[in-house]
Amino acid sequence: MALIDEPKTTEVEEAVLVVTPTAVDIIKNLLEQRNIPGYALRVFVTGGGCSGLQYGMSFEEGAQDSDAVVSANGVTLLVDPTSLVYLKGATIDFVDSLIGGGFRIDNPNAISQCGCGSSFKAEDGSGADADGCGCGTCSSSY
Repeated sequence: MALIDEPKTTEVEEAVLVVTPTAVDIIKNLLEQRNIPGYALRVFVTGGGCSGLQYGMSFEEGAQDSDAVVSANGVTLLVDPTSLVYLKGATIDFVDSLIGGGFRIDNPNAISQCGCGSSFKAEDGSGADADGCGCGTCSSSY
């Protein structure tokens, strides 16, 4: 009796974070300027901001046991499990404009965000209902 091989399926995991080449270059430059070449960039979400949740970033020497670790063209990003719920599938970019530059996060989990892009309300209802931007840097409102 011959055994029939079942076809094997492979699940493709959605990218935890996507980092644009421009953002990678800025992260590398910041690591070099601060003389911390082995550090990683922690990307996280905390309560607060105009829309209830806000993004944060900091450099850290190493990952915690529960962190998701993302490697992107020579830089390492760290995301804690709680923040991962809100950031999974997001794209980190760096935008430079006449009135200033900074990291921008395009987040598919956000249903609304502050005009400056630094805070957001999530699909699960996390975040406050904001009547408008109160961060002082935005010229737009909801």
